[in-house]
Parts: sequence; C-alpha cells; structure tokens
Amino acid sequence: MASSPTSLVFKVQRREPELIKPAKPTPHEFKPLSDIDDQEGLRFQIPILQFYRHSPSMQGKDPVEVIREAVAETLVFYYPFAGRLREGHNRKLMVECTGEGILFIEADADVTLEQFGDALQPPFPCFEELLFDVPGSAGVLNCPLLLIQVTRLKCGGFLFGLRLNHTMSDGSGLAQFLTAVGEMARGATAPSVTAVWERYVLNARNPPRVTCTHREYEEVADNKATIIPPDDMAHCSIFFGPSEISALRKLTPPHLSHCSTFEILTACLWICRTIALQPDPTAEMRIICLVNARGKFNPPLLPRGYYGNGFCLLVEVATAGELFKKANWICFGIGKEG
Repeated sequence: MASSPTSLVFKVQRREPELIKPAKPTPHEFKPLSDIDDQEGLRFQIPILQFYRHSPSMQGKDPVEVIREAVAETLVFYYPFAGRLREGHNRKLMVECTGEGILFIEADADVTLEQFGDALQPPFPCFEELLFDVPGSAGVLNCPLLLIQVTRLKCGGFLFGLRLNHTMSDGSGLAQFLTAVGEMARGATAPSVTAVWERYVLNARNPPRVTCTHREYEEVADNKATIIPPDDMAHCSIFFGPSEISALRKLTPPHLSHCSTFEILTACLWICRTIALQPDPTAEMRIICLVNARGKFNPPLLPRGYYGNGFCLLVEVATAGELFKKANWICFGIGKEG
C-alpha cells in the first residue's frame, strides 16, 4: 500500500451487476420530464461516493443486503427510477415506467476506511473501481437511470457509490430519494415524505413568453486560451473553515454584512480567479450559480416531495476592471466601495 491516500492501491472484487426491480408491481406509463429536466446541459450522468464507518449496531448485518432490499422497497414509491428514458417529438424526454429496475453492484475491497486518510476528500484513489462503469449503461436514453455499488471494506465499514442520470433529479431530489432508502432500511413501511412527480409545473408557457433578458443562456466567446488546459491541472480540494470565513467577513463592507457565507466565498473566488487570469480590464467576466427553487416562492412553486430538477441559473456579469477595483477591499481591506 502507498502511504499517500491519493496513491492508495487496492483490489476490488465485484460480482456481476444485477437489476433491482421495485418490490411490488408498479404502473406501466409514460411520464414526461419538465422543461428544466430535459435541457441539453443536464443530459449526463453524475457520480457520488459516500463513506460509512463500521457501526457496532450493524453487527451481523450485511450492508449490501440491507441496501439492496431497501432500494427495492423505495422503488415502489419512486418507480420512475426503475424505468427508461425515451425521446419524443422535438427531443422531448419522457420516462417509460417499465419496472426494469436500476443497476446494482456488490463488491469487496481489501482496504480499510482509515487507509483513505482522515479528510476523506476527492480525488479518491481507484474511483473507477468503487463505482464501476458497466459497459453500455452510461447513456442517457434507454439505459438504467441509477447505478449503485456497495463495497464492503476490511474494517467493517462500506462505501456507497451512486451514478444518477441528471435529467431525473437534482441534488435535493436525490437526497430525498436516499433519505427514503435509509428510512426503508430502518424498517419504515413508506417514506416520511411522499414522492411527487408533477413535472408539468416547470414547463414553459405555450407559446413561450420571455419577460426579461436571460444572460445565463447567452453564448459567449470562447476564451479557453486564457485558462490552463484541463489536462495540465491538478485536482484537489480546498476547504474554508470557520476561521477562514471569519477572516473574509472582517473584510466585507458593512452594507454587505447580511450576505450569506456562500455569497461572500463565491465573490472572493470570482475576484481571485480574475486576478490570476489577468484579462483585459474591459473583458466581461461572469459567474453562474445554481439556486434551488424550493422554498423560494409563496405560495410554493414546487410541492413538498418534488424530486425533479428544481433549480434555476443566476448569472452575474462584470468587467475585469470592475473586479480589480473590488479586489482592493477584499484582498487588502481598503477602498470605498463594496
């Protein structure tokens, strides 16, 4: 074994992938996705990896079997996940609820959780072994919508890997599904939050009516020449703890003291990136953020239990020169404007 977690080498033994179907019969129907779900930018697979330490309360219980059974029970309520995506007129996506199931992989690794290091931050060694890309499964259409791999570790802990077809859910929707899996694993007969489809809520008017300028969808000039090529970058994680955030807040102008931690940190990174690139002062610099629409409207736009993509994009645009001026305050605590 290598001493550095990022260079850790271990063996993973996998069983043949299987399909987990809903534990009970589910309707065979077609369910259209929303206009947010099926936009081109979301037609890809997104992976996650979760680490679980050994718990004495799980003595004698196999995490693979517990999760396999819980997923089957949960799919009764989230049965569209067990279907397959089809493409209709004008490339409109819909789920054919076939009940075919999701892909599931059982695996064992000859490594302990401690050998991954204390921080448990990406990049993770042998990621492709902990979430195996089953040949032919990674397409958007006519493929399983979820792939799950549960890998037992020598220490009694386990790793939970998941790959999601992003057209089906965003982070909040996936968290809702996984919470339901956890509840079913603990013996619940139904999820505490009822799964709600209702994707029509986020469909555009027919015909569409644009009431404001949407700069988040503008086509901008390709400026990749000013950025380090992706194959020449180092992948690492940088964490800002309470002391770092406190230091940034001390430099924040008084009239911006109400800003959230996310807003302050994002603004700082935007400014620092601009300084590092040293673009022409007249060049437009932009930043795009995701905003969860859940809880942002009164009455609520999305019903409780909605597990589709429920976010919108917000963009901020400024010239590099404007950001350079802001840098005086952020980086040195001087200046007259926020």
